[in-house]
Formats: sequence, C-alpha cells, structure tokens
Amino acid sequence: MPELPEVETVVRSLAPHLPGRRIVTAEFRSKFVTPGNRRMLAKKLEGRTIREIRRRGKFIVITLDQGTLAVHLGMTGRLLLDASSGPYTHGIIVFDQGVLLYDDPRQFGRIEWNPARIDQLGPEPLEISLEDFRTRLRARKSQVKPLLLNQRFLAGLGNIYVDEALFASGIHPLAIASGITAARAAKLHQAIRETLTLAIQHRGSSISDYVDADGAKGDFQVLHRVYGREGEACLKCGGPIKKIVVTQRGTHFCPRCQKR
Repeated sequence: MPELPEVETVVRSLAPHLPGRRIVTAEFRSKFVTPGNRRMLAKKLEGRTIREIRRRGKFIVITLDQGTLAVHLGMTGRLLLDASSGPYTHGIIVFDQGVLLYDDPRQFGRIEWNPARIDQLGPEPLEISLEDFRTRLRARKSQVKPLLLNQRFLAGLGNIYVDEALFASGIHPLAIASGITAARAAKLHQAIRETLTLAIQHRGSSISDYVDADGAKGDFQVLHRVYGREGEACLKCGGPIKKIVVTQRGTHFCPRCQKR
C-alpha cells in the first residue's frame, strides 16, 4: 500500500501540472472506488478549477474553486497524468489541457467528495513535535507497531516505514508504547522523521504497483534494512531478520538489535 513517501511523491509529480486547470468532463466506473452516485460526482466536477494539490496522511487532496476531491490509493491505485486508459481505469478526469486517470486493479482505493475522515487523521509524522509525540506515546498502553499504524495516532505511516523506523531506533515492534522511555521515544521520533525524509528523497518504495503520476518508480526499496528481508543478515549485528504477524501485518525486525 502506498504510504506517506509514495503519496508525497505522487503529489509532487502532479503539483506542477494541475493547479489552474479546468475540469471539462469526469467519469467514474467503479462502485467500489467511488461509492455513492458517480454521475452526480462527475457533474459536480464539471467546470471546476483546481486550486491546489497536497498530501494529508495517505490522502491526495485536490482543492477546487468549489469543494474538495480526495484520493486514497488503497493497495494498487495509481494516478497517471496524460496516460492511456486501460482495463483497470476506474476514473477519468479530462481537463482543458490534459487528462488524469485513476487505475486500480484491486479497487481498494477511494475517490471521495469532501470526505470527513480526513479531519479525523492524527498529526503529520514530519510535523509533530518531540514533546507531543512523547505525550501521545505515554498515554497509550498498546503495542507500538499497531499504534504507529493507527492513522488517528499519526497520519501517513504504514507497514514499511514503521518497520524501518522501529529498527533504526532499536525498539521491538511489540514494545508497549507507554513503557518506552523518554530517551527511546526521542530516538523513535528522530528515526521516523529521518526514514520518511530519506524515502521521499528516493521517491518512495516500488515493491509492486506503485509509480508516480509520470509512471516512474521509486528506489527506496533497495535501502530497506529490515522490511522484506526475512532470514537475511541484519546490517547491524549479522543475525537473521525475523518476520512475525502483528495485527494481521507482516512485521520485520531484528531480535538482537530491537528490545522491548
């Protein structure tokens, strides 16, 4: 599933092209990707002008001169600029100049009008202060891995970057959040910021379907230190990377380097 670095990369690849463009027509083909009245949504978009495109958590937020269109890429969604329509194209927005397609083989993504759930998201990982982060950790007695995946706790983190940040900070994925010391919380806060920043610089991780709006892949996957490396040698201690399942998510970590 595209996470913060991938979504940020898509937004950055669209930002030079979309603002100022007027929507001529729109078409939505999937009841799963676009629940509700698809024809009405298309009608709302006709004639609207794009003011801004930004990221909020894992959402791509397109602000219009009237209303907001939000796109969540789900597991296999892709926003493609000036591409050709195919069998998995479930959204087509034609501008006065150019076209934007939404492709999604598994149809787990969403295209929504003014979605309320964006307002329920937690702080941005790259913006939250250390003090606020520590306070939020101390208040939760849950395991740290599922907590960091909770979009109301922090917005934008997913499986890849939680595993990578926990490894970088030396914290076991099953550690209880409220029991993490102030010093270790500071390491985790820094690791999250550094991991996400580096991943954005490398334009995200292309493991399966993810590409940016121009169809280009990211390359952060070659820098993964634990994610997807089950059984391989830890780059710190040489021991084997282990994989367990935490809240139905494959979780990669080093049992030697990461402590509860």
